[in-house]
Amino acid sequence: MLTLALDTSTSAIGVAVLRDGEEPVVGVEVNARAHTELLAPLVERTLAKAGAGVRDVTDLAVGTGPGPFTGLRVGMVTAVTMGYALDVPVHGVCSLDVLAEQALAATDADEVLVAIDARRREVYWARYRRGSDGAAEAVTEPAVEAPAGLPADVRALPTAGRGPLLYADLFEAPLADVLDVDPGVLAQVAARRLAAGTPMPVEPLYLRRPDALTTAERAAR
Repeated sequence: MLTLALDTSTSAIGVAVLRDGEEPVVGVEVNARAHTELLAPLVERTLAKAGAGVRDVTDLAVGTGPGPFTGLRVGMVTAVTMGYALDVPVHGVCSLDVLAEQALAATDADEVLVAIDARRREVYWARYRRGSDGAAEAVTEPAVEAPAGLPADVRALPTAGRGPLLYADLFEAPLADVLDVDPGVLAQVAARRLAAGTPMPVEPLYLRRPDALTTAERAAR
């Protein structure tokens, strides 16, 4: 089994190649405005680094957000298109779930917060706890909100994502080394859920309307 994982839900464009029993091979580019231009070449380079070709891929995993509409769509459309072309299954994983796994690996705390930039002076966020198996369990559903609107006890939790960088006065315990989705962790979460038979629908978590609207959509507002 060889899983190709993609995530474009944050400022980072992430790709990973995971073979059974091996550590993932990872490629990451940080550029919030070049997901379209950078993703395909990064996929090619990461596969080559792993000594694999696109025809070796047996499964695809993709971060489903939440995230900015345009960036998130790039990764999801790419994954779905590749899955169709290669005739392999595509598995969706909430990107906040992946960041929560990274956060729990970076702290001894039993609960963590994930808060990423949602623009419009808001964050996409969710609260997680450490499950009995060590994996992240969601305490809340993903939501979008002004950071000051989060309860004080929630903002005091160890926090992953770029939210604390943008609103340093509101988040008390930033996890400075956990800013963007690690595609290697995404691949591992997808493999674990696949083995457990957990459904992984490929449905984007936009949580709100896109910033860019068509002429017809603007006229209807």
